[in-house]
Amino acid sequence: MPKVIFATSDGPQHIVDAQPGDSLMSAAVRNGVPGIVAECGGNQSCATCHVWVREEFAERVGPPGDMEDDLLDLAVSERRATSRLACQITLTQELSGLIVDVPPHES
Repeated sequence: MPKVIFATSDGPQHIVDAQPGDSLMSAAVRNGVPGIVAECGGNQSCATCHVWVREEFAERVGPPGDMEDDLLDLAVSERRATSRLACQITLTQELSGLIVDVPPHES
């Protein structure tokens, strides 16, 4: 079972157990992680699940696709090199321990 850590801007970390195959967004929503609004329900049509993937996990998570890349430009918080939409990250056992930051304007 992959474990994911969401670090929010106000300090607390939310440690979430997810099922392999879950999206990072669905795991966050199911566990009430603040700042992951997921307005579109994971349909890749908003940027309300924007997260910053920690540098040490960026390669394992991979880069955004073209459509995701365009949506990241619409995110409320600053875009970073490791910005991703949580709905586009599929969790696997290899991603267990993944740490993402929820940008301050999202949380």
